Amino acid sequence: MSLAAFKKARVLVVGDVMLDRYWFGDVARISPEAPVPVVHVKRSEARLGGAANVARNAAALGAHVTLLSVVGRDEAGAQLAALLRQEKVRAQLHRDKSIDTTVKLRVIGRQQQLLRIDFETTPGHEVLAAKLREYRALVRAHDAVILSDYGKGGLAHIDAMIAAASKAGKPVLVDPKGDDFSRYRGATLLTPNLSEFNQVAGRARSEADLTNRAQKLRRSLRLAALLVTRSEEGMTLYRDSREGQRLHVPAQAREVYDVTGAGDTVIATLGVALGAGMVMDDAVRIANLAAGIVVGKFGTAVVTPQELF
Repeated sequence: MSLAAFKKARVLVVGDVMLDRYWFGDVARISPEAPVPVVHVKRSEARLGGAANVARNAAALGAHVTLLSVVGRDEAGAQLAALLRQEKVRAQLHRDKSIDTTVKLRVIGRQQQLLRIDFETTPGHEVLAAKLREYRALVRAHDAVILSDYGKGGLAHIDAMIAAASKAGKPVLVDPKGDDFSRYRGATLLTPNLSEFNQVAGRARSEADLTNRAQKLRRSLRLAALLVTRSEEGMTLYRDSREGQRLHVPAQAREVYDVTGAGDTVIATLGVALGAGMVMDDAVRIANLAAGIVVGKFGTAVVTPQELF
């Protein structure tokens, strides 16, 4: 598989977008008003988060990326759209004047996160229904579909989205959220981290028990494959036994600086690789490599084709 194949892949990303804002400053004293540090803000940054970061990661690998989501009719939504244009993501953003665009504000002092402030509301039913109609038209023009669920309400119709992608013969990858995975039934690939998996399937007592629990969950949800990302232990792919029941890929041995957005990088790389025609085993291996690179960077970062290939 070459970089040229990645550049031909067409990936549709749907899900909850957010704007990650960072305030960086110095901490030299404690407030006289309360026992909290005073941060003298020196600079600020805005980055794409959630499904927008997934789309950004896929575009950074050279793929043709369309992002379908809902934002507020506000300044944060406008900035998010501008950042997406800079990243060469074709954004189909539905504006809902009744909500605020989801924003996560992080205050950083002495290279440590001191505080995070979240702003979010759930999009309305009408705008979600309109998004579903547009999704059905878009899915046929893409090679792979990524559904990025951050639990903010943007994937209220995810069962219909999975069905439409399956009917069109497109692989549909889901980054799950919460303790009810039944809504993801019928997807091609589900990518929970180990904590999310344990919450749904229970904590395994051994590697064999983990395999049994993973395969039971995979069969119950009618998934072609289940990928459990396991942080410093790497990631493990579970599939039908006739294809090889289990593939474990160890984590890359390197210093971990920041795991923020690593899951976004994994599913974006998987989506691009599968969209480019790569077989599942190889797609998982290259996604694991991408994860090893991105955790060495600060914040919601991306992996470049030069780093990956």
